[in-house]
Amino acid sequence: MTRKMTGAKMIVQALIDQGVDTVFGYPGGAVLPIYDEVFQQNSIKHVLVRHEQGAVHAAEGYARSTGKPGVVLVTSGPGATNAVTGLTDALLDSIPLVVLTGQVPTFMIGSDAFQEADTVGITRPCTKHNWLVKDTDKLGAVLHEAFHVAISGRPGPVLVDIPKDVQFATGTYTPKKPSTSHYQPPVKGDMEEITELVAAIEHARRPVFYTGGGVINSGPAASQLLRELVEATGFPITSTLMGLGAYPASGDKWLGMLGMHGLYEANMAMHDCDLMINIGARFDDRITGVVDLFSPKSKKAHIDIDPSSINKIIRIDIPIVGDVGHVLEDLLKVWKSRGRKTNSEAVGKWWKQIEEWRAVNCLKFEQSGKIIKPQYALSRLEALTKKYDRYITTEVGQHQMWAAQYLRFEDPNRWMTSGGLGTMGYGFPASIGVQMAHPDALVINVAGEASWLMNMQEMGTAMQYGLPVKQFILNNERLGMVRQWQELLHGERYSQSWSESLPDFVKLAEAFGAKGIICSDPDDLDDAIMEMLNYDGPVIFDCLVEKHENCFPMIPSGKAHNDMMLSGANTQGMIDAKGSVLV
Repeated sequence: MTRKMTGAKMIVQALIDQGVDTVFGYPGGAVLPIYDEVFQQNSIKHVLVRHEQGAVHAAEGYARSTGKPGVVLVTSGPGATNAVTGLTDALLDSIPLVVLTGQVPTFMIGSDAFQEADTVGITRPCTKHNWLVKDTDKLGAVLHEAFHVAISGRPGPVLVDIPKDVQFATGTYTPKKPSTSHYQPPVKGDMEEITELVAAIEHARRPVFYTGGGVINSGPAASQLLRELVEATGFPITSTLMGLGAYPASGDKWLGMLGMHGLYEANMAMHDCDLMINIGARFDDRITGVVDLFSPKSKKAHIDIDPSSINKIIRIDIPIVGDVGHVLEDLLKVWKSRGRKTNSEAVGKWWKQIEEWRAVNCLKFEQSGKIIKPQYALSRLEALTKKYDRYITTEVGQHQMWAAQYLRFEDPNRWMTSGGLGTMGYGFPASIGVQMAHPDALVINVAGEASWLMNMQEMGTAMQYGLPVKQFILNNERLGMVRQWQELLHGERYSQSWSESLPDFVKLAEAFGAKGIICSDPDDLDDAIMEMLNYDGPVIFDCLVEKHENCFPMIPSGKAHNDMMLSGANTQGMIDAKGSVLV
């Protein structure tokens, strides 16, 4: 039934009707009527962050770990502009968010009023859709539409800009209804294209599944269908950074992550395959490298709910537009009805080749002496935490790639990282959002000291809400990935890639009332990690690691997937894919 209420009350009621339990935000003048309504209810928990960028990243962590849309509430002007980085991050990584921003009163729009910004204009390129609501009677319907758009099709962020007078005014609230929106992306794939893909699967000699975040966004059923398909066909599977966990890392068909810092066997398989089946990935440049050299021998299939992703970067032979879960369900039905056929003899030979590539052991490293290798730190973190109910977030840089390489994910929604935008400062607030959603779980943010400092103020949020998030900082006192590129590509001219003034992270933790731990000796590392895990509260773990370690494997700029640089564990340098010493 429709009811009369103020715009501010409509907002809170719409959130309740949408099943929202947590909102991340920061108050200001243009949203005070909404915050007054938040104060007068107990259905929704509000998390007061310390910066609006932190609010959006926290909502991203919440959304990515739950599959539900994250919700943000910020004020006008700088409140909205501070949210832009998070909105762009969510758009590139397909994270469903509903961001509510305050705006100056309607009669003041365009007058350069205090804390006025053209929020709709600014955020149009970094949202799926946005609205400026000038009529209180329309507010309820717009809010429900915003949730529908955020979660339908390819998920993403939306924004609703709400002038202050609209919040004060009384209007008619429209309850949530079964969607009658004109935005209804198709979820079922074309059966002729699906049948064509089944035929390709039946005849493939060197197939590979290439999976992305779209599998996870489709929901748990899609991951289960993917696992069934992989086990039934016996085909190898690799994944983008965003797709980790859709297929278990312990599975014997798992090749590891693909791309610039992907595993040797995954990249070699991608280069040499004759059938590449892309399931829910968008062919971003970190995966493809040089487009003309990408998977040159293969027939290419692409399953994606976003039709604009098909043929956008790579020319596709078998395009299937639809939701991953629905398409995989139909694909399995057709394949089973045709006799579950594969070219098993040829696929067996393909696996023998893959095993030779696996034997290279591209993640091998040598931990010797009294300096902690970052790879060793993460391998020990993996060993000591893998049996926990564990969620991992990361910042951006070398540590992010090492985390993707050495931490292993058995299930979807356990890995939260900034992929497309590569946003330093993402991981800490994201870990707060994850911990709010999963209060009893172990949540660890793998960080670099430089990235972590970008949103360090969120320690106040962690302490205020008693969130026992663990900040595992690989401290090399460098902008590690920048320094690596300067070494390899810019003649070792290390321009501005280190800080000459870092805090004492233990004292910083203590200043917030949290626990600080520092470790520099590999012999002490296990005990220090266990101390972190056993502490019932927020921890900053300062792990001092080798300052000039490079992250390998690496596909150099302008090279193909079969022309990787590998760590030369026994050569004191780097070797290419054929074993030749490069440096």
